[in-house]
Amino acid sequence: MHQIRLFFIALQFFTRLPIPTWVGFEPGWLHHASRYFPLVGLVVASICGAVYALAALLFPAPLAVVLATAAGIYLTGAFHEDGFADMCDGFGGGMTRERVLDIMKDSRIGAYGAIGIVCLLALKCVALALLPPTTALAALFIAHPLSRLAATALIWRLEYARADGKAKPMAQEMSSAEFLIAALCAALPALLLVAAGVLSWQAIAGAAVAAGLATAWLGQKCVRRIGGYTGDCLGAVQQVTEVIFYLGVLASLGQGAWH
Repeated sequence: MHQIRLFFIALQFFTRLPIPTWVGFEPGWLHHASRYFPLVGLVVASICGAVYALAALLFPAPLAVVLATAAGIYLTGAFHEDGFADMCDGFGGGMTRERVLDIMKDSRIGAYGAIGIVCLLALKCVALALLPPTTALAALFIAHPLSRLAATALIWRLEYARADGKAKPMAQEMSSAEFLIAALCAALPALLLVAAGVLSWQAIAGAAVAAGLATAWLGQKCVRRIGGYTGDCLGAVQQVTEVIFYLGVLASLGQGAWH
Protein backbone atom coordinates (compact mmCIF):
# COMPACT_ATOMS: atom_id res chain seq x y z
CA MET A 1 0.00 0.00 0.00
CA HIS A 2 2.87 2.36 0.75
CA GLN A 3 4.35 1.73 -2.71
CA ILE A 4 0.97 2.45 -4.31
CA ARG A 5 0.86 5.72 -2.37
CA LEU A 6 4.33 6.63 -3.61
CA PHE A 7 3.28 6.00 -7.21
CA PHE A 8 0.23 8.24 -6.86
CA ILE A 9 2.36 10.97 -5.25
CA ALA A 10 4.71 10.82 -8.25
CA LEU A 11 1.73 10.91 -10.61
CA GLN A 12 0.36 14.01 -8.87
CA PHE A 13 3.74 15.77 -8.88
CA PHE A 14 4.60 15.13 -12.54
CA THR A 15 1.17 15.32 -14.19
CA ARG A 16 -2.18 17.07 -13.90
CA LEU A 17 -4.01 13.80 -13.31
CA PRO A 18 -6.09 13.64 -10.11
CA ILE A 19 -5.30 11.02 -7.49
CA PRO A 20 -7.59 9.32 -4.95
CA THR A 21 -8.19 11.27 -1.74
CA TRP A 22 -7.25 8.26 0.40
CA VAL A 23 -3.63 8.52 -0.75
CA GLY A 24 -2.92 11.45 1.59
CA PHE A 25 0.42 13.22 1.69
CA GLU A 26 3.51 13.45 3.84
CA PRO A 27 6.57 15.54 2.81
CA GLY A 28 8.93 12.58 3.08
CA TRP A 29 6.95 10.57 0.56
CA LEU A 30 7.80 12.90 -2.31
CA HIS A 31 11.49 12.12 -2.15
CA HIS A 32 10.90 8.37 -2.26
CA ALA A 33 8.28 8.76 -5.02
CA SER A 34 11.00 9.51 -7.57
CA ARG A 35 11.50 5.75 -7.99
CA TYR A 36 8.19 5.70 -9.88
CA PHE A 37 9.01 8.55 -12.27
CA PRO A 38 9.43 6.06 -15.18
CA LEU A 39 6.09 4.45 -14.29
CA VAL A 40 4.48 7.89 -14.57
CA GLY A 41 6.06 8.02 -18.04
CA LEU A 42 4.25 4.80 -18.90
CA VAL A 43 0.93 6.42 -17.92
CA VAL A 44 1.74 9.47 -20.07
CA ALA A 45 2.73 7.19 -22.97
CA SER A 46 -0.55 5.30 -22.67
CA ILE A 47 -2.60 8.48 -23.00
CA CYS A 48 -0.45 9.95 -25.78
CA GLY A 49 -0.52 6.60 -27.57
CA ALA A 50 -4.31 6.44 -27.32
CA VAL A 51 -4.62 9.95 -28.77
CA TYR A 52 -2.23 9.03 -31.59
CA ALA A 53 -4.05 5.78 -32.40
CA LEU A 54 -7.47 7.43 -32.47
CA ALA A 55 -6.29 10.46 -34.43
CA ALA A 56 -4.53 8.23 -36.96
CA LEU A 57 -7.89 6.68 -37.84
CA LEU A 58 -9.04 10.05 -39.16
CA PHE A 59 -5.94 12.03 -40.06
CA PRO A 60 -2.50 11.54 -41.66
CA ALA A 61 0.39 10.58 -39.36
CA PRO A 62 1.88 14.10 -38.97
CA LEU A 63 -1.37 15.48 -37.60
CA ALA A 64 -1.85 12.47 -35.31
CA VAL A 65 1.66 13.03 -33.92
CA VAL A 66 1.01 16.72 -33.26
CA LEU A 67 -2.23 15.91 -31.43
CA ALA A 68 -0.51 13.21 -29.35
CA THR A 69 2.35 15.58 -28.51
CA ALA A 70 -0.13 18.30 -27.53
CA ALA A 71 -1.94 15.82 -25.30
CA GLY A 72 1.33 14.98 -23.54
CA ILE A 73 2.14 18.65 -23.02
CA TYR A 74 -1.30 19.32 -21.57
CA LEU A 75 -1.13 16.21 -19.39
CA THR A 76 2.18 17.24 -17.80
CA GLY A 77 1.49 20.98 -17.77
CA ALA A 78 4.53 21.49 -20.03
CA PHE A 79 6.55 20.70 -16.90
CA HIS A 80 9.49 19.17 -18.74
CA GLU A 81 9.35 21.43 -21.80
CA ASP A 82 9.53 24.44 -19.51
CA GLY A 83 12.61 22.99 -17.83
CA PHE A 84 14.28 22.41 -21.19
CA ALA A 85 13.60 26.00 -22.29
CA ASP A 86 14.90 27.37 -18.97
CA MET A 87 18.07 25.30 -19.22
CA CYS A 88 18.65 26.54 -22.78
CA ASP A 89 18.33 30.13 -21.57
CA GLY A 90 20.47 29.62 -18.49
CA PHE A 91 23.28 27.63 -20.04
CA GLY A 92 23.18 29.71 -23.22
CA GLY A 93 23.16 33.15 -21.61
CA GLY A 94 24.86 32.70 -18.22
CA MET A 95 28.60 33.02 -17.83
CA THR A 96 28.85 32.26 -14.10
CA ARG A 97 27.16 29.65 -11.91
CA GLU A 98 25.12 32.30 -10.12
CA ARG A 99 23.99 33.92 -13.35
CA VAL A 100 23.00 30.56 -14.88
CA LEU A 101 20.86 29.74 -11.84
CA ASP A 102 19.28 33.22 -11.84
CA ILE A 103 18.34 32.99 -15.52
CA MET A 104 16.84 29.53 -15.09
CA LYS A 105 14.71 30.82 -12.21
CA ASP A 106 13.33 33.66 -14.36
CA SER A 107 9.83 32.80 -15.63
CA ARG A 108 10.41 34.72 -18.87
CA ILE A 109 11.67 32.87 -21.92
CA GLY A 110 14.62 34.19 -23.91
CA ALA A 111 15.98 33.61 -27.39
CA TYR A 112 17.88 30.45 -26.44
CA GLY A 113 14.80 28.93 -24.82
CA ALA A 114 12.45 29.88 -27.65
CA ILE A 115 14.75 28.56 -30.37
CA GLY A 116 15.52 25.43 -28.35
CA ILE A 117 11.90 24.46 -27.68
CA VAL A 118 10.88 25.06 -31.31
CA CYS A 119 13.73 22.84 -32.56
CA LEU A 120 13.00 20.20 -29.92
CA LEU A 121 9.28 19.95 -30.70
CA ALA A 122 10.00 19.95 -34.44
CA LEU A 123 12.47 17.08 -34.06
CA LYS A 124 10.04 15.14 -31.87
CA CYS A 125 7.07 15.51 -34.21
CA VAL A 126 8.99 14.91 -37.45
CA ALA A 127 10.78 11.83 -36.08
CA LEU A 128 7.53 10.25 -34.86
CA ALA A 129 5.68 11.16 -38.06
CA LEU A 130 8.33 9.40 -40.17
CA LEU A 131 8.02 6.16 -38.19
CA PRO A 132 5.46 3.53 -39.23
CA PRO A 133 2.38 3.86 -36.97
CA THR A 134 2.98 0.64 -35.02
CA THR A 135 6.65 1.53 -34.51
CA ALA A 136 5.75 5.06 -33.43
CA LEU A 137 3.36 3.69 -30.79
CA ALA A 138 6.00 1.28 -29.53
CA ALA A 139 8.58 4.07 -29.41
CA LEU A 140 6.23 6.17 -27.26
CA PHE A 141 5.84 3.35 -24.74
CA ILE A 142 9.61 2.98 -24.39
CA ALA A 143 10.82 6.58 -24.76
CA HIS A 144 8.59 8.09 -22.08
CA PRO A 145 9.66 5.74 -19.25
CA LEU A 146 13.28 5.59 -20.45
CA SER A 147 13.67 9.37 -20.67
CA ARG A 148 12.28 9.73 -17.15
CA LEU A 149 14.76 7.11 -15.97
CA ALA A 150 17.49 9.28 -17.49
CA ALA A 151 16.27 12.25 -15.44
CA THR A 152 16.08 10.02 -12.35
CA ALA A 153 19.74 9.09 -12.91
CA LEU A 154 20.68 12.71 -12.20
CA ILE A 155 18.87 12.56 -8.84
CA TRP A 156 20.68 9.29 -8.11
CA ARG A 157 24.20 10.43 -9.04
CA LEU A 158 24.39 14.23 -8.71
CA GLU A 159 23.92 16.86 -6.03
CA TYR A 160 21.11 19.39 -6.06
CA ALA A 161 22.53 22.77 -7.10
CA ARG A 162 20.12 25.11 -5.27
CA ALA A 163 19.36 25.80 -1.64
CA ASP A 164 15.66 25.59 -2.57
CA GLY A 165 13.53 25.07 -5.69
CA LYS A 166 10.67 23.08 -7.19
CA ALA A 167 12.69 19.86 -7.28
CA LYS A 168 14.16 20.30 -3.79
CA PRO A 169 11.65 17.92 -2.11
CA MET A 170 12.87 15.15 -4.44
CA ALA A 171 16.53 16.10 -4.26
CA GLN A 172 17.60 14.09 -1.23
CA GLU A 173 19.98 11.20 -1.76
CA MET A 174 18.46 8.40 -3.83
CA SER A 175 19.53 4.87 -2.97
CA SER A 176 20.70 2.35 -5.55
CA ALA A 177 17.76 0.11 -4.63
CA GLU A 178 15.34 2.92 -5.46
CA PHE A 179 17.07 3.54 -8.78
CA LEU A 180 16.88 -0.18 -9.54
CA ILE A 181 13.09 -0.03 -9.08
CA ALA A 182 13.00 2.91 -11.50
CA ALA A 183 15.13 0.98 -14.01
CA LEU A 184 12.86 -2.05 -13.83
CA CYS A 185 9.80 0.16 -14.44
CA ALA A 186 11.53 1.58 -17.54
CA ALA A 187 12.73 -1.80 -18.81
CA LEU A 188 9.42 -3.65 -18.54
CA PRO A 189 7.64 -2.09 -21.58
CA ALA A 190 10.78 -2.55 -23.71
CA LEU A 191 10.99 -6.24 -22.81
CA LEU A 192 7.30 -6.76 -23.54
CA LEU A 193 7.51 -5.05 -26.93
CA VAL A 194 10.58 -7.06 -27.92
CA ALA A 195 8.82 -10.26 -26.85
CA ALA A 196 5.80 -9.25 -28.95
CA GLY A 197 8.03 -8.67 -31.97
CA VAL A 198 6.94 -5.03 -32.38
CA LEU A 199 10.47 -3.60 -32.12
CA SER A 200 13.80 -5.38 -32.43
CA TRP A 201 16.14 -5.44 -29.48
CA GLN A 202 18.87 -4.00 -31.72
CA ALA A 203 16.79 -0.90 -32.45
CA ILE A 204 15.90 -0.43 -28.78
CA ALA A 205 19.45 -1.05 -27.60
CA GLY A 206 20.98 1.37 -30.10
CA ALA A 207 18.49 4.12 -29.28
CA ALA A 208 18.87 3.50 -25.54
CA VAL A 209 22.67 3.72 -25.75
CA ALA A 210 22.37 7.04 -27.60
CA ALA A 211 20.00 8.31 -24.91
CA GLY A 212 22.41 7.12 -22.20
CA LEU A 213 25.34 8.93 -23.80
CA ALA A 214 23.25 12.11 -24.00
CA THR A 215 22.36 11.74 -20.31
CA ALA A 216 26.02 11.37 -19.34
CA TRP A 217 27.00 14.40 -21.45
CA LEU A 218 24.23 16.60 -20.04
CA GLY A 219 25.00 15.44 -16.50
CA GLN A 220 28.68 16.33 -16.95
CA LYS A 221 27.69 19.73 -18.34
CA CYS A 222 25.41 20.37 -15.35
CA VAL A 223 28.20 19.54 -12.90
CA ARG A 224 30.70 21.72 -14.76
CA ARG A 225 28.41 24.73 -15.09
CA ILE A 226 26.38 24.75 -11.84
CA GLY A 227 27.84 22.01 -9.65
CA GLY A 228 24.85 19.66 -9.90
CA TYR A 229 21.30 19.61 -11.19
CA THR A 230 18.08 21.56 -10.78
CA GLY A 231 14.49 20.74 -11.64
CA ASP A 232 15.00 22.45 -14.99
CA CYS A 233 17.93 20.13 -15.71
CA LEU A 234 15.73 17.10 -15.01
CA GLY A 235 13.15 18.38 -17.47
CA ALA A 236 15.80 19.07 -20.10
CA VAL A 237 17.32 15.59 -19.77
CA GLN A 238 13.87 14.01 -20.07
CA GLN A 239 13.03 15.94 -23.22
CA VAL A 240 16.40 15.49 -24.93
CA THR A 241 16.64 11.75 -24.26
CA GLU A 242 13.04 11.20 -25.38
CA VAL A 243 13.78 12.85 -28.74
CA ILE A 244 17.09 11.03 -29.11
CA PHE A 245 15.35 7.70 -28.58
CA TYR A 246 12.90 8.48 -31.40
CA LEU A 247 15.80 9.49 -33.64
CA GLY A 248 17.66 6.31 -32.76
CA VAL A 249 14.69 4.11 -33.66
CA LEU A 250 14.22 6.04 -36.91
CA ALA A 251 17.91 5.62 -37.78
CA SER A 252 17.64 1.87 -37.19
CA LEU A 253 15.13 1.61 -40.06
CA GLY A 254 17.85 2.57 -42.55
CA GLN A 255 15.82 5.25 -44.32
CA GLY A 256 18.48 7.97 -44.51
CA ALA A 257 18.25 10.56 -47.26
CA TRP A 258 21.17 8.95 -49.18
CA HIS A 259 19.58 5.50 -49.25
